Amino acid sequence: MLAAVLGASVAALVTGAGPLGEAVRELTLPLHHDDIIRQQASDKNVDAALIAAVIYEESRFRDQTSHAGARGLMQITPETADFIARRSGGIRFEQEDLATPQINIAYGAWFLRYLIDHYDGNETLAVAAYNAGQTNVDRWVERAGGPDQFDSARHIPFPETRAYVHNVQERRGQYRDRYGNELGL
Repeated sequence: MLAAVLGASVAALVTGAGPLGEAVRELTLPLHHDDIIRQQASDKNVDAALIAAVIYEESRFRDQTSHAGARGLMQITPETADFIARRSGGIRFEQEDLATPQINIAYGAWFLRYLIDHYDGNETLAVAAYNAGQTNVDRWVERAGGPDQFDSARHIPFPETRAYVHNVQERRGQYRDRYGNELGL
């Protein structure tokens, strides 16, 4: 009897089924604000799993401010937020707005779309630029001989950014697999 109960508990942990499995899933790969993520993914034509993966890598879905002043779930710097506000028509934007999940995710999704467009649909370059900055990535792409020659493992000189790109790509797949329904995928 005890073996059956333990077996069922282990199965729930592994598969993510039941209340225990849900709790483990929430701890290991949280998802909050899925309604906002779905809406912004649709509005900005960005994969909802990509937005969730960036949020996970940036903040683990915790509203916080970094030592560099990046704010909110998607860790947007004041300079980037001002750029987004100017380009997207956010005339009433104030820096404090970045603490609001709706605005933070909307700005982060807008910026991802901007970067994806800048890199002609290359999401790897866009994710690298989200982390290391567009100027750095533009320079790396040029050194690599263009976007078709660019290999993130070889051409990203920052270990943190290499790991960031890898982790976002990995988490994106996990969010697709585990939260496809919640993200509208």
